[in-house]
Amino acid sequence: MNRYTWRTAVLEAAMVAAALVFAFPVYVLVSLSLRQPGDQSSPIALSTPTLANYGDAWRQAGLGSALLTSTLITVGSVVLVVVLSAMAAYPLARSTRTWSKAAFGLFMLGLLLPFQLALIPLYQSMRDLGLLGNPLALVVFYTGLQTPFSVFLYTGFLRALDPAYEEAALIDGCGPLRAFFSVVLPLLRPITGTVVILNAIFVWNDFLTPLLYLSGTGQQTVPVALFGFVGQYVSQWPMVFAGLVIGTAPMLLGYFALRKRVIQGFAGGLKG
Repeated sequence: MNRYTWRTAVLEAAMVAAALVFAFPVYVLVSLSLRQPGDQSSPIALSTPTLANYGDAWRQAGLGSALLTSTLITVGSVVLVVVLSAMAAYPLARSTRTWSKAAFGLFMLGLLLPFQLALIPLYQSMRDLGLLGNPLALVVFYTGLQTPFSVFLYTGFLRALDPAYEEAALIDGCGPLRAFFSVVLPLLRPITGTVVILNAIFVWNDFLTPLLYLSGTGQQTVPVALFGFVGQYVSQWPMVFAGLVIGTAPMLLGYFALRKRVIQGFAGGLKG
């Protein structure tokens, strides 16, 4: 029988303290976003709340169109990354030939080289393709940038996965492609949750690439819209913080919805 000891109590107290430390900045952010204009009281103090800041921030920063643009870019990039990375990781994890190790090494090389080294050539390539100012340029960019990391996660998970499942499907008459989509891909749901949330957070929060590729157009992502908003309305801090809450809320909700799969994916990868 498990007994509640003083060590358990200390561990629980430490976890509660860590949770409070991480939750405190969120509390301050929300508190400041609900302040009345001109309120100079402490960020910790509870003041008379108002939701007018959220409506003003939504209209004046153009967050509606920015959220739509960010959502389209994030969803398109993440879907392509998941499909391509899973299909690339499957033969890398199952094959024991020399080419498999060499190909996996090339993918890992993509983790070591910073994308800033190719920033100018990539910009010129997008310009030559006529994709500057088009969200499709960002989808292509993020798909190529995040595929090596996602292949690394999928490969580690697949190596820990029993190959008997797809072998049984092959014996029953499934081809390799059908066995992958019908048997293997559903078993990858834990690591897929990890890949989705990590890539979505990166794409959603990226600032430099949308600033370069969408500059001068009416299509801006949330970080770029908030950056311009802060510069224009720097004296109206409650409105600025309200915009920050609106911009971060989708990713927080997505993370809480997929947190169990994120933990399962990391645990499976570590076992592999």
